[in-house]
Amino acid sequence: MILVDTGPLVALFEVQDQHHSRCRRILDGLNDDLVTTAPVLAETFHLLGPGSIGPPRLIKFIQEGGVGILPMDDRNLHRCFDLMLRYADLPMDFADASIVSTAEEVGTRTVFTLDYRHFATYRIRRGYHRIPFTIIGDPSGPGFVREGVAQEEEVEPAHTP
Repeated sequence: MILVDTGPLVALFEVQDQHHSRCRRILDGLNDDLVTTAPVLAETFHLLGPGSIGPPRLIKFIQEGGVGILPMDDRNLHRCFDLMLRYADLPMDFADASIVSTAEEVGTRTVFTLDYRHFATYRIRRGYHRIPFTIIGDPSGPGFVREGVAQEEEVEPAHTP
């Protein structure tokens, strides 16, 4: 299971986005189930903008099972608040907090994101341990990801509000 952050969703459904081709290549090479959270979707739809071609394409992608939406309960919500306070110096937004909280809840550590700087800093709580994310899309990550990314491409942060 791979958690998907806002950046790749925007890039995949906004063909003018500078990361569109790279995210499309990465997506085509993934075999695991993709999931995200409602806060990530809200941020994605906001950034795609109403009236553009992106939102209808994203809706179709979701309806066809391209990405699942994991629910959040009160415990996840309060964990998001805790995380936002813990990482206030970055700062961590609600969408990112929902990804970290959900990773802890479902037991995955893999995230498809363009926000390398933040997700390289965030840690997932596993008992008494804090473990880093495996970042899909990171040129220094696993080989199957590096093959989809040109080595000379510069790593840039995701869309930040």
